Amino acid sequence: MVSTTQQHEAYDQEFSLDEWIRRCASQYSGDELALIRRAGELVLEAHKHQRRASGEPYVHHVFAVAEIVSKLNMDHETVCAAILHDVVEDTEVELEQVKTEFGPVIASMVDGVTKMSLIHSSTDENGDRETGRRDKEWANAENLRKLLLAMVDDVRVVLIKLADRLHNMRTLNYLSEATRKRIATETIEIFAPLANRMGIWQIKWELEDLSLRYLEPANYKRIAHMLDERRVDRERYIANAVERLKLALASEGIEASIAGRPKHIYSIWKKMIRKGIDFHEIFDVRAIRVIVNNLAECYGALGVVHSLWKHIPREFDDYIATPKGNMYQSLHTAVIGPDGKTLEVQIRTAKMDEHAELGVAAHWRYKEGGGHHDEAFEQKITWLRQLLEWKEEEPSAGDFIDRFKAEAFEDRVYVLTPRGNVIDLPSGATPLDFAYYIHTDIGHRCRGAKVDGKIVPLTYQLQNGEQVEVLTTRNGTPSRDWLNPNLGYLRTSRARAKARSWFRHQDLDQNIADGQALLIRELGRLGLGLAKPEQLVSRFHCQTVDELLAQIGRGEITTGKLANAAHELLRPHHEDAKILREVKEPTDREEVQGDISIQGVGNLLTRIARCCKPAPNDAIVGFITLGRGVTIHRSDCPNILRLPTDKLARLIEVAWNTAPRTTYPVDIQVLAYDRQGLLRDITQVLTNAKVNVLAVNTMTDVKDHMARMSLTVEVIDTGQLSDMLERIRQLSNVVEANRKDQS
Repeated sequence: MVSTTQQHEAYDQEFSLDEWIRRCASQYSGDELALIRRAGELVLEAHKHQRRASGEPYVHHVFAVAEIVSKLNMDHETVCAAILHDVVEDTEVELEQVKTEFGPVIASMVDGVTKMSLIHSSTDENGDRETGRRDKEWANAENLRKLLLAMVDDVRVVLIKLADRLHNMRTLNYLSEATRKRIATETIEIFAPLANRMGIWQIKWELEDLSLRYLEPANYKRIAHMLDERRVDRERYIANAVERLKLALASEGIEASIAGRPKHIYSIWKKMIRKGIDFHEIFDVRAIRVIVNNLAECYGALGVVHSLWKHIPREFDDYIATPKGNMYQSLHTAVIGPDGKTLEVQIRTAKMDEHAELGVAAHWRYKEGGGHHDEAFEQKITWLRQLLEWKEEEPSAGDFIDRFKAEAFEDRVYVLTPRGNVIDLPSGATPLDFAYYIHTDIGHRCRGAKVDGKIVPLTYQLQNGEQVEVLTTRNGTPSRDWLNPNLGYLRTSRARAKARSWFRHQDLDQNIADGQALLIRELGRLGLGLAKPEQLVSRFHCQTVDELLAQIGRGEITTGKLANAAHELLRPHHEDAKILREVKEPTDREEVQGDISIQGVGNLLTRIARCCKPAPNDAIVGFITLGRGVTIHRSDCPNILRLPTDKLARLIEVAWNTAPRTTYPVDIQVLAYDRQGLLRDITQVLTNAKVNVLAVNTMTDVKDHMARMSLTVEVIDTGQLSDMLERIRQLSNVVEANRKDQS
């Protein structure tokens, strides 16, 4: 088992290489130790004038990283590379010198770690912040790609990088608060999930705990304090439970090693957040781990545990029959232990435990031995290669990073193909995600699915153990609706990337035409008055209108982004705003009334105009009434646009507050071919969207069988309105669903 600590390594100022070598002596041969010593002597000389932010000599860091690697039971070459991992980047030592003195394998690992150093670009105070943000995004994505490439070529490179990040996290308190939070965020989003996916449990949980310490310091200290308060009682309780279980297993002839298992702080905090409970309501802080000799004894020990203590229903997981995505295997059960307290018990073999603790580090030894096929190791490499398809599939660096996060986090669902093969997907995946996982072409041609023999919608969320069959058509193509996140067809970033890639490679003219149609439809549906797409070109960093329309047509710019951008552009460019600036003296005073900020005037009531019913994010203007305060209109309200010249002086600048606290009435209209249950289906959509209906008026023309519905609904903002209208439009027989034109 890897023994790690959250305490800062306390080396003497005069670092002793001999003492450090003695601590590693039992793991390596004489010749191997001699090579490790030569690496140590080189870095002691190369880093001798360098110090860390804590003030300690820099060599403390490199030897701490090497010690973490050695405790992962890695070979001597990996330890040497860990000692040398910063020497090329931070000193005058050249890579060629490392290659000459230590060989090409160690030099290659050192070069890999050097290339993986994340680049944190930024702009100065007067620079282009948006450009700086994009540059940083691309740099981080490119370096993440390098990290994954290094894993494919030599997993040991990333083990060194994870060890490097772990020691940096242990000593993070010497940096500024802003830097601590940035590094902790990067660690919890990239490095901890990566360690989890690689199965290196010990590094994963410590990275998570240390990240929480800097991102949520109050919660971290509170949970740590409560754990310390209960530590003595918990240890006494676990010791008693261990002794009783040992006797029970021995009576059944099962030889086992049993020990208490600490629950780390991050997992406790995550469970408190997920379930909305307090620390005292978490029962698995008391846990024991049982290590047996073989698979049969795992299930035998499980029977002993359940006969000794009462099993808690629905609290059993068989990760041996269905391993996790990182190939973790174990039996987990929860029982009512001694004194009526809940106790978690994990049961596994020694090999399973080695994999749980060391993950891919344990499997590397099998790989380097030659000839031994290790399926778990190969599955991880396959996963990495799939992620590296991003250059062909992902339109932006941000999408690639989001895809990595989604693929790396541990919440997974395991489903079966018709042939019985187990497919590992992110939790919440749909049959369409499953189709794209099987093959890109199957995803493109998918038109339906069966789950356990029953037809289900493509938006159905798959559950563990279900068998999925994809129904395809001969010449099918993806639907643009699949890319709309509000509709729920594709939940995995991998599948969305494949669908986007298909649209991106279609005919440019077709994409431009589709994009123009989507733009007109979305802006018209929301009742926005933006007529020229030229206004959106710079907003989305495009060079021409055709480029903008092509990106919309390919699905790279979603309808939600279009709506938000149009709202932002309408405010500063509306003609009424120009008139207002001419007739009103600006002041620094701002009075806030509810969800409306009124510029320059105080103590006035506000009310929403009934004629146009503005909603948050709409461009708005205020009209000072006689005795009824300020009436809030949409900027394109016909009543405002037709104001006589002598009343323009009564217009006033108003704006939505950043965090609206209420709902607003909005009129919408639906045009559909009449059918039975149409109104019921529409109201069900509104119910699911948690939208309140104030009024409904339906008229059906018996000649053409067209139903025209007018509804007044309450929405939080135009984002909710856009989502709701899109879901109504997806209903059968619905032709249009738009915001009602007030003209």
